[in-house]
Amino acid sequence: MTRLGARMMTNLDRLIAELCPNGVTFVPLREVAIISNGKDHKPLADGDIPVYGSGGIMRYANQAIYDKVSVLIPRKGSIGNVFYVDTPFWTVDTIFYTKIDIDKILPRFFYHYLLSQRLEDLNIAGGVPSLTKSVLDTVSIPVPPLPIQREIVRILDNFTELTAELTAELTARKKQYEYYRNLLLTFDAPANTILTDRQTDRQTDRQTDRQTDRQVQWLTLSEIAEIGTGSRNTVDGLSEGLYPFFVRSQEVRYMNTYEFDETAIITSGDGVGVGKIFHYVQGKYALHQRAYRIKIVDGRVNSKYFFHYMRNSFGDYMAMTAVHASVTSVRKPMLDRYPIPVPSLEEQGRIVSILDRFDALTTDISSGLPAEIAARQKQYEYYRDRLLSF
Repeated sequence: MTRLGARMMTNLDRLIAELCPNGVTFVPLREVAIISNGKDHKPLADGDIPVYGSGGIMRYANQAIYDKVSVLIPRKGSIGNVFYVDTPFWTVDTIFYTKIDIDKILPRFFYHYLLSQRLEDLNIAGGVPSLTKSVLDTVSIPVPPLPIQREIVRILDNFTELTAELTAELTARKKQYEYYRNLLLTFDAPANTILTDRQTDRQTDRQTDRQTDRQVQWLTLSEIAEIGTGSRNTVDGLSEGLYPFFVRSQEVRYMNTYEFDETAIITSGDGVGVGKIFHYVQGKYALHQRAYRIKIVDGRVNSKYFFHYMRNSFGDYMAMTAVHASVTSVRKPMLDRYPIPVPSLEEQGRIVSILDRFDALTTDISSGLPAEIAARQKQYEYYRDRLLSF
């Protein structure tokens, strides 16, 4: 526990000793809140009132089902999602709303406590996860004096506000990353190249924003790379092993043997990961038989530059050229013809330097903003469970 955490706990212990020396009273949930059912939203016209389902906001309507502070508890589906709402809202029939007795319990305290109870463990269904009013009504809720509730809320809200600020920062950085990625990786198209609307928009923005033209040479992927597939099946993968095993999803499996030892870009050849899955690998690895390895063999091309370019533009190229059957797939001739803009190595290095920094900031789970958000969330959960255990 940090020094700050110890001080927070000491202050709370002092309040508890002063205001409830004989312990905290627990009551059934039904004594502090009335659980109410949501209703069908389809007859409602559009408006600015949020409509909640078990997964969050579904749309905005012109009417509210309730206009006071409430905690929403899913009835079906994602039953671990608990929402705190302090503006008028509507709920559909897959989520309950609560009418809270604010003379007994603070809505924010009620919210934090329900989060700590992991309501998904109360699931009564064998198929779609479900909760019932009768089960929720019997959940035991602590009701310490309101000053203690306020202190707990103050402490926990400090953590959630910091997490919210970091999440907003991450969203802003992702938008910034996308802007610069499009700016840096859009070039004048070669002759006879068909562009999608999205690529055309990017090129227009790029030409508007840039101050000096960058000279590029357009080459096909077959001219600069060795392209092949692996020989392994998904069932060969292990949860732990000596070498990474790249399959047709973002998940990386493992094996104790390897097929390749190189720097390469990996992408899925078919399935839901087509045009979305890209890995940059350096060293020994194994590969699925329907995943492609692209090894840059031309000294004019920086492998990491190509990785960023492919991740940014291959989806658009694939939309025009992929084979669409029962399963969308990429064939090698399509990869062979993929056009690649090749600026100078100095310019490629500059692009890589900028995009790698953004990539680390927005996706690195060990040092970037996602890591900081995860750490703050764990900190919040730790103190929430300590403060609400009584």
